[in-house]
Amino acid sequence: MTTPGTDRALVDVQGLTKSFGGQPVLRGVDFRTAAGTATVILGPSGSGKTTVLRSLNALELPDAGRVRIGEASVDFGALPSGRADQRRVLRTLRARSGMVFQSHHLFPHRTVLGNIIEGPVQVQGRPLEEAVTDARALLAQVGLAGREDAYPAELSGGQQQRVGIARALALRPDVLLLDEPTSALDPELVGEVLGVIRDLAEQGWTLVIVTHEVRFARDVADQVLFLDGGVVAERGGAEVLTDPQVERTQQFLRRVLEAR
Repeated sequence: MTTPGTDRALVDVQGLTKSFGGQPVLRGVDFRTAAGTATVILGPSGSGKTTVLRSLNALELPDAGRVRIGEASVDFGALPSGRADQRRVLRTLRARSGMVFQSHHLFPHRTVLGNIIEGPVQVQGRPLEEAVTDARALLAQVGLAGREDAYPAELSGGQQQRVGIARALALRPDVLLLDEPTSALDPELVGEVLGVIRDLAEQGWTLVIVTHEVRFARDVADQVLFLDGGVVAERGGAEVLTDPQVERTQQFLRRVLEAR
């Protein structure tokens, strides 16, 4: 976990470009995120926000651009040609972040505890006893103490997503990446997940969040990026959500808030 309260640029993104089938999705995205802060990325469907998020841990490989998280830096336009060397370079970046997906992606045949300790034990090689102790503490943190032996099918969607958050935190990442973490939930379950994320922001975790939950974003965002057409059309603090200066941002926020 990042030390709360520091203002060092923990995440530095420069010139990300990406095309799918010849169609540009990212057209040169740049931003920096200080340690211990929350960056919220908003934008209409197809604006490139999820592609940006997935590029931060190389789940998506940009065509060009650089991503640095802490001391790990990858120039996607100059990746090694050999597969083994490329995996080694990308692994250094992936080790710096934890990802929370729209859907929970839990292993259905493993208990809650088994899901959480998988990464620390199998990927990071940490001792089982240490991983279990951390997992129990994280479950208490997300409001699921005592559910260690439950299977995903026995949990609500909101509970499964909170397990997903605990699983990502168990990797002790420098930055937590959240890709529309409430979009797959029934409306009555959204609040419990947003509450956990709000607590993480208050505790000083470094967060990068893609979301359409504008009111929630106002509460937690230290930095707001509005993406449109693959570029950052407007950026700033939480005031972007209350007093946007760009007409396209104003239009987007008006439509989102009216729909809710």
